[in-house]
Amino acid sequence: MQMQPMQVQLPDEHTHVAFGETLGRLLQGRGRLYLHGDLGAGKTTLTRGILRAYGHRGAVKSPTYTLIEPYALAGKRVYHLDLYRLGDPEELEFIGGRDVFADDALCVVEWPSRGAGWLPPADINLTLEVAEPGRRARLASATPRGAALLAALFENAPGSGR
Repeated sequence: MQMQPMQVQLPDEHTHVAFGETLGRLLQGRGRLYLHGDLGAGKTTLTRGILRAYGHRGAVKSPTYTLIEPYALAGKRVYHLDLYRLGDPEELEFIGGRDVFADDALCVVEWPSRGAGWLPPADINLTLEVAEPGRRARLASATPRGAALLAALFENAPGSGR
């Protein structure tokens, strides 16, 4: 079951992080969220908000060189992946990717196109783009769980649209 893509305007960093926090709470610490967008579009900023939903208050850096940054927060496992420098999708196998994508963890993946053919399907694909002022987030479900999550997210969200 796939829903029509939805979008939300994020006019400033505060709103951007708050939206990530809302999304993080909705995901309940499990699933796969794939973040698309150009460099500087705000993927790591959104991830900071997601991590705040589980109590993280420190800095969040994109794991460009380490590929995976694990977080153990509020009894949940959250993995932040940045595949920008991935040479071959098969590298994910060698760095423990199968364990990372366990059903009981949340995987937030930047640059998922670099892992094409190896990565499991996303529950939600989220594309960020610069839309002055701020950013625009376009969300699309890719699994039945993703469709249910987006329906719940946008049920009463102001400023969102299909």
